[in-house]
Amino acid sequence: MQRGVLYGVLAGALWGTVFVVPRQLPEFSPLLLSAGRYVMYGLVSLAALLPMLRRVWPRLTRADLVALVKLAFMGNLLYYLFLATAIHLVGIAPASLIVGVLPVTVTLLGRRDHGAVPLARLVWPLAMIAAGIVCINVDVFTAAGSAASGVSVATKIAGIGCAVGALVCWTWFAVENARYLHRNAHFSGNEWSVLWGVVTGALGGLLWLAILVLPAGVVQDSVAASRWTTFWQLNLVLAIGASWLGNGLWNAAAKRLPLTLSGQMIVFETLFALLYGFIYDHRLPRVLEVAAIVLLVAGVSWSVRQHSGGPEDTAHGDGLVPEGDLPGIGDAGRSERRKTAA
Repeated sequence: MQRGVLYGVLAGALWGTVFVVPRQLPEFSPLLLSAGRYVMYGLVSLAALLPMLRRVWPRLTRADLVALVKLAFMGNLLYYLFLATAIHLVGIAPASLIVGVLPVTVTLLGRRDHGAVPLARLVWPLAMIAAGIVCINVDVFTAAGSAASGVSVATKIAGIGCAVGALVCWTWFAVENARYLHRNAHFSGNEWSVLWGVVTGALGGLLWLAILVLPAGVVQDSVAASRWTTFWQLNLVLAIGASWLGNGLWNAAAKRLPLTLSGQMIVFETLFALLYGFIYDHRLPRVLEVAAIVLLVAGVSWSVRQHSGGPEDTAHGDGLVPEGDLPGIGDAGRSERRKTAA
């Protein structure tokens, strides 16, 4: 079990880097960040698909392609577009704390599908989460040293709205993807994850082409050549680290931990995102930020513990892998269950 916890913590550490990259590339528009990240992720997924293409292609149906396009659009492109915009507007802490409510929102949206505890048992956990969200919003609008302190109220509201939009996208994705895989079992988890990555890369490529067609300066201002090098380097790191290796570590953790415990491991993504953000900004968390962290982590953990028989196969990260491991992580081909909302 100790090894499983270690794998879960490492996965959260890798997923937390997703929140820092938009801060490291402030001169790049969220559209370009989303397109660039997922073009790179698509190339990594394509390399993983080639060895299995002969056995996967005959099983791929039109319905699968439609589902993959919808899931890739909502769970990757639109999600990261909202997230990057939120981070640009209000900073890492508010965005990561709001998205960190994911285990609860997935559980609530998927209640009827997977069986859930009565809402009465969730009143106090949800009250703590609501209090945490209030704290982080008050901090955004009042703290003099916050990332959004120099922008207008309208911009702050837009940033919070984008963070909520990212949460909605990932909640919808996790539930819909789980439902589709329950109805269609002709792909292993690893095969589905790789296919999803390739389709995401194709959508990222189309978005990139659309950006190129637009007049210069509409989406992206002129950027120095050295920054473009950094742009592609960071996106490659995300594709290999947060997308491929992070999911592999999560799969290894899910095999070794009870479902109720593995569901709580997703909290480490939020904590590492906050840690990286505070380090990047060279500061300690403010009082309201500390309160928000404590309330949200406690509320999410409490809620997860109430769901000892909740939804399986919900995902977070850049690939849903309910069965089988990614290459090089764990024992390939073995059946497993992932859970981010126990």
